[in-house]
Amino acid sequence: MENRIKTKMIKIISGNRKTRLTVQVADTQEKIEKGLMLVEKLPENEGMLFVFSRKIYAGFWMKDTLIPLSIAFLDLNGEILNILDMEPCKGNECPIYYPKFSYRYAIEVNKGWFEKNRIKEGDYVKFV
Repeated sequence: MENRIKTKMIKIISGNRKTRLTVQVADTQEKIEKGLMLVEKLPENEGMLFVFSRKIYAGFWMKDTLIPLSIAFLDLNGEILNILDMEPCKGNECPIYYPKFSYRYAIEVNKGWFEKNRIKEGDYVKFV
């Protein structure tokens, strides 16, 4: 039986601006490992929120991911520590994208979404 993924609305606070994003929540090892693999299209204001049980330092890879993504790494308080762009990869020789810092959460969206919405490192995510 497939474990249905839940969605939630989050807000990203940039100064006086608030940007809403609907995210699928990956909060189990299985969901985290699958991520957005084999997803052919991600709607404009949607993404995936990766929730880790503790602060970690690990990279993300794009094996079998079909669309380019941007990823934000967040601390326990929701502060965006680092944003990286990642390219799709087929096969087993995929680069691993490492953040500058340890993190508790990560958010993947379409590549360029953070920049387009003027969201940057130091902004905050509210898990409403």
